[in-house]
Amino acid sequence: MLSTLIADFRIIFERDPAARNWLEVLFCYPGLQALVFHRFAHWLYVLGIPFIPRLISQLARFLTGIEIHPGAVIGRSVFIDHGMGVVIGETAIVGDYALIYQGATLGGTGKEGGKRHPTLGENVVVGAGAKVLGNIQIGNSVRIGAGSVVLRDVPSDCTVVGVPGRIVYRSGVRVNPLEHGSLPDSEAAVIRALVDRLESLEQQLQELQNQQPAHASTPAQLVAANNLSNVPAAVAPSCRLKDGVIQQFLDGAGI
Repeated sequence: MLSTLIADFRIIFERDPAARNWLEVLFCYPGLQALVFHRFAHWLYVLGIPFIPRLISQLARFLTGIEIHPGAVIGRSVFIDHGMGVVIGETAIVGDYALIYQGATLGGTGKEGGKRHPTLGENVVVGAGAKVLGNIQIGNSVRIGAGSVVLRDVPSDCTVVGVPGRIVYRSGVRVNPLEHGSLPDSEAAVIRALVDRLESLEQQLQELQNQQPAHASTPAQLVAANNLSNVPAAVAPSCRLKDGVIQQFLDGAGI
């Protein structure tokens, strides 16, 4: 247990540039304090001692804002950054070198018995406010974006974003686990495709409106041409990517 706690202590200096000295880390990092409480409570839990492990976990929750059930299995060198609101369920398994941000939940989806919480591989990053729910497998080196809700298994070396979580493969790309700004924005990509399609259709409509009168010869064609010529100006292309509000939205503002 001592070697594991030392590994938990050292990983903080590797993952957090704000960690300046050992005294500050010991007394001002609730994530480390919660892990110290948990590892002792888990040891008692494995021994089959009743009540005391849960009492320790609730005490840790009161002091740190982090709730880890004593039955959860936490690997070495795990870093819970800030940590307020983090919840880790009884049958959850967290692999080595995991990085968990505030508000994250490793929870269940119902009242079923047995294994009902997720299993995380090594080097997994769980973003702020992310929810990983159910008895699912999260592979090694997976990054879960902030606010995502993951309900299905995720293979290794993937990034998951959105609600519900969608997998975006990042094969062959080595990503620093702290670089959350490089997470792909699949919603913005879809909206951009729709805007491009809308612009294309508006351009085609404008071309038809300009060409129709020259080719109209029958009364029906003349009526159709007249109707097109009377289309209000608002139908003309107005949704341009150069528009400031749309461009800011597609660049990630408000997403």
